[in-house]
Amino acid sequence: MNEQKLSLRLEKVASYVPQAAVVADIGSDHAYLPAWLILNGVVKQAVAGEVVKGPFESANQLVQQLGLESQITVRLANGLEAIEPTDHVSAITIAGMGGSLISEILDRGFEKGILTGKERLILQPNIGERKLRLWLQAHQYQLVAEELIEEDGKRYEILVAEKATETTNYSPQELLFGPFLLKEKSQLLKDKWAQELVQKELILSRLSEDNPNHQDKINELKESISWIKELIQ
Repeated sequence: MNEQKLSLRLEKVASYVPQAAVVADIGSDHAYLPAWLILNGVVKQAVAGEVVKGPFESANQLVQQLGLESQITVRLANGLEAIEPTDHVSAITIAGMGGSLISEILDRGFEKGILTGKERLILQPNIGERKLRLWLQAHQYQLVAEELIEEDGKRYEILVAEKATETTNYSPQELLFGPFLLKEKSQLLKDKWAQELVQKELILSRLSEDNPNHQDKINELKESISWIKELIQ
């Protein structure tokens, strides 16, 4: 592994890991991210957690090839259960999953007391960003940074959150678009939501106003469509 080489998506995730943190990368696949962080001197200790045996073995193999066994602990475990109290983890990265799945992973970790609130969360959902923001808000986490990038024709959002002393109440628009991204209003954000608008209008056209079961969904779609149009104008 070239110590300089990482996908743009993972490179951006890595850029939010604090210097000298102990990082746990959940769903680590080949352990590329923790290996890169160590090879580039960002962190000295890391945990690579993987629930699937194949990627777990690949992660182990890479760690051994690079001679990083004393710095990266690879564990076969479900979600945050890869983290042990003696690891003293101060940053958690979860990248490349849906927002619902990331929320479930955080939820289980929260319920089991693994998530202590001392960790910075660096999350990169492929879809379902709103659901993830709702989870963070409900569990008293505050977004400290957001970034939207494009790589190989796909757009990815990165959410960085830390435990707050009190709940941050985001507006419905901030939950949908992201408070930092909404403030910035980049062309990339407008392009993303212009594409989403087409999908939402298509779904709306297929729902019957006469069907009472559709009414809540119709109202929700109409509201989000109006917000999107306001954003991209």
